Amino acid sequence: MKFRTELDIAPYDWQIDHTTRIFSIGSCFADNVAARLSGGGFRVEANPFGVMFNPASVAATIERLASGKPFCESDFCTDGTRYFCYSLHGSFSSTSLAESLAKANRALVVGAEALASADLVIITLGTAWIYEREGRVVANCHKQPAAQFTRRKLSVAEVVEHFAPLMSGVLRGKRILFTVSPVRHLKDGFAENSLSKATLRVAIDELCRRYPDSCHYFPAYELLNDDLRDYRYYADDMVHPSSVAVEYVWRKFSAATMDAETLEGVAAAERYGRMVAHRITDPTSPDTLRFLEHRYQEREKLLLRWPGMSLPSDEEK
Repeated sequence: MKFRTELDIAPYDWQIDHTTRIFSIGSCFADNVAARLSGGGFRVEANPFGVMFNPASVAATIERLASGKPFCESDFCTDGTRYFCYSLHGSFSSTSLAESLAKANRALVVGAEALASADLVIITLGTAWIYEREGRVVANCHKQPAAQFTRRKLSVAEVVEHFAPLMSGVLRGKRILFTVSPVRHLKDGFAENSLSKATLRVAIDELCRRYPDSCHYFPAYELLNDDLRDYRYYADDMVHPSSVAVEYVWRKFSAATMDAETLEGVAAAERYGRMVAHRITDPTSPDTLRFLEHRYQEREKLLLRWPGMSLPSDEEK
């Protein structure tokens, strides 16, 4: 007797390895999968401007990174105590305009380089609901008064048209992997969240149909809501996936995108990461010196077997 319906994901007809450069952008899943990829030895950059949820802001960020247009003073607003930008996460806010500008433009340079060199771009969409201020979509409302914003839902056609120019422009020649975040936006309302997720899913399907050689879909949403389908796989807030669920989705993702040799490399990189994270209490003891020598030898072996692998240094502990 079966007590759940497991979602089997066939391996993609393309695979990634440790020479693949990856750029991940969008909602929390973009950060989660990037963290696991990084821990597995991949070169990956995620959300240079912070987590964002709606397709319009994700597309606008990609366009900004492609243009390389620096942020300037007019991009920032102030509430009298801090400066912030509606295109950026709150972590870029500061009591100093100069500091906010510097952080934003540093992130722009890093993100632009990562996007330009990426072989695979992972795009995770969270909601089709957007907030507009003075006719422009904002990525973050920065806790400003609700009266300043107009809320509406993007149509399927609008989502598609935000990304279609990118497919024939900055993203041309890259592998694009779309996914829908499994995190429910219950503040939008239960019915509204369902409508939002359906809008995103249909829009992604249309993009994959238009660009079959470059666009693909990974069913993270379906894994949590149709495969696991149980509140025991959610965190205490009953909205975000638990650590067990995140691990399950990661295993499904890696099995679908990596061959056996690469998966072995991921496991080896994770073991090495634990070695680097090991806390050294006496750096001069014979045991410590032997451990450091062993770790160095392991690093050399890994880099020889998996060229392109990215491994943490002592400074990243």
